[in-house]
Amino acid sequence: MGEVGLRRSVAAAAALILVVEAVGIVLLNIFLGMVVDDQQMSMAGLEPRSMSLSAVVAGALFGAYLLLCAVVLVRTAVTDKAPLGLLRIVLISAAVVHGLLGAASVGLVGWLAFLFMMVVLGLIVWSLVSYAVEEPPGKGASEPPQTSGPSGPSGAGPAHPEPSAP
Repeated sequence: MGEVGLRRSVAAAAALILVVEAVGIVLLNIFLGMVVDDQQMSMAGLEPRSMSLSAVVAGALFGAYLLLCAVVLVRTAVTDKAPLGLLRIVLISAAVVHGLLGAASVGLVGWLAFLFMMVVLGLIVWSLVSYAVEEPPGKGASEPPQTSGPSGPSGAGPAHPEPSAP
């Protein structure tokens, strides 16, 4: 399997894991909402129904975010092109979120949850790093080098101008 096949496989595996994680997050938040509703828990005067609804809405929003990240990774794997602009920022934010959740999960859940979060973090970062962002033509290294220095076209002077004092 070549480099292209490996990076496509990593992006597809990351997408699959993010879909499973999204479903798990939604189900966990639905369960937490049911627990709050059944036990009539209240915090700072909030109604139990509003707390349970908030848990479900938060789970749905976070699940949708993870599904968006999975769609971006599937698109990346299928087209074999790096995500650009906002889509790249979405994947970077997902990597940051998994890093923070991994750090918090050590104390709250345990090392197995930390390991899972770090595997997902690694797959997302690997997918981001393995696809190079292409520069548009006419920028960067494609420009011809200048042959004339400050002393004229002969190049007898220094290659870079000396900094001036303020």
